[in-house]
Amino acid sequence: MPVPVLLVTGFLGAGKTTVVNHLLAHAGGRRIAAVVNDFGAINIDAELIAGASDGVVSLANGCICCSLEGDLLRTLATLLRRDPRPEYIVIETSGVADPADIVRNLMDPVILREAPLETVLCVIDAGTPPSRLDDALLRSQLRVADIVALSKLDLAEGGAAGRMREAIRALRVPAVVVEANHGEIPSALLFPATADRAPAPREPGPKRPAEERFETLSWISDHPISLPRLQQAIGRLAPKLARAKGLFETVEQPGRQMVFQFAGGRATLAPGEAPPAGVPRTRIVFIAELGVLSQAELDRIMEACVAGG
Repeated sequence: MPVPVLLVTGFLGAGKTTVVNHLLAHAGGRRIAAVVNDFGAINIDAELIAGASDGVVSLANGCICCSLEGDLLRTLATLLRRDPRPEYIVIETSGVADPADIVRNLMDPVILREAPLETVLCVIDAGTPPSRLDDALLRSQLRVADIVALSKLDLAEGGAAGRMREAIRALRVPAVVVEANHGEIPSALLFPATADRAPAPREPGPKRPAEERFETLSWISDHPISLPRLQQAIGRLAPKLARAKGLFETVEQPGRQMVFQFAGGRATLAPGEAPPAGVPRTRIVFIAELGVLSQAELDRIMEACVAGG
């Protein structure tokens, strides 16, 4: 029996992982396999997915719209050979991925027969200024979507969600727009009630030349870091960052892993799970426009976060 695929797309920091986490945590007995793709050498998102173990496959060090196309198709083939077979597959793309290229790959006749693309979900931060919809990548993510989910409603200013709805409607996007409070989207919208029908093939549009626009830089340390010093460092780096995320241990709370997120100019901290054995205490990925931030500058700023440094 075919295994329907849900493709989750959205710009950097939109809240895709929160949506996938909620979906997996409320699977209702469904066997859901998740394929998580991060842009960079450290796949932080794979560790943040609920129950990130046998059900989650990590594709790191690239984005699946370009360098990892073959890996994605091989990963899907591997998932389909599992016993028991998953009932659904969720693919979370990198925030820099053009989903039209991924859709094109999923239209491969062999994949379409075994793992048909059922739904494309685009997650958008409700607080995003409507003018940002002029961004070509964000428009491409909207263009292929069946459902647009407005996220981070608790952080957005009053009326922001309504303004974003109007801006999306002005683009004549045919997708259904819903609100995703804390990542919650009714599963009935995302998965079919029955799996005995095959979705119609999609036309993703003409292939566009790949545009290298962002780059990732990583900072890893075996030492815990000072939280006040980290706050100062992020204050210095913020004007140059499109996104940052990571896991670390602080001097103030030794032995406890913290989850760090920076998106839309906002930085958040939350307690994390116990770190896996044998990994560095601090692992943070920074995403910036090409050429805006050098590794040397990043290292210099971040090394000041180490206590006694």
